[in-house]
Amino acid sequence: MSRLSHSENHMVHRIGWLRAAVLGANDGLVSTSSLVVGVAAAGTGATEVMLAGLAGLVAGAMSMAAGEYVSVSSQADAEQADLARERRELEDMPEEELEELTMIYVERGLDRDLAEQVAHQLTERDALGAHARDELGISETIATNPIQAALVSALTFSVGAVVPLIVAILAPPMQISLIVAVATLLALAVLGGLGASAGGAGMVRGAFRVTFWGALAMAATALVGTLFGVAV
Repeated sequence: MSRLSHSENHMVHRIGWLRAAVLGANDGLVSTSSLVVGVAAAGTGATEVMLAGLAGLVAGAMSMAAGEYVSVSSQADAEQADLARERRELEDMPEEELEELTMIYVERGLDRDLAEQVAHQLTERDALGAHARDELGISETIATNPIQAALVSALTFSVGAVVPLIVAILAPPMQISLIVAVATLLALAVLGGLGASAGGAGMVRGAFRVTFWGALAMAATALVGTLFGVAV
């Protein structure tokens, strides 16, 4: 009898870069468009609006890159510290660690004898890997590279931020706020739908939640610009 095999492409394999990409593009769209809408609502000229938007793009991209790098690096440092402690415990208390691993499998539904067999075999093959995965929840599948996350965030932020800037350039000066807001909401709906689809979720729900918060952000900045109404 032939043995059939098939490859599976699970969504969790994408979580590292997908999170950074969606967050970067969404933040680029929302923050830059909100800045453009807020400055335009204050009654400033098109040139000032574009300068503010461009400054927001550069600052936001650098901020996203730095934030993602620090965040992911901090997570990696914490994981490495846990692994180092687990490695010491395996060297100093192998029997206790074996029992701990056995009880993990018992709690997951295996009977005692089978749990002991599984724990023994996994310990003989890769004790640290077994404890990292089943005790600490650390898996290579969801690991994220700090540099990759930083670059993806900066790039996608810039791509998202370019959209409201292009729209602001093409829009009539007196209608920048309205046209940028509408274009941004449409772009957010598309982004939210694509991001949800890439992650295996419903496109409509993804589009709605992203669009809602984007509309709220632009409304808040437009209100600020209108209330103060000063040129910057």
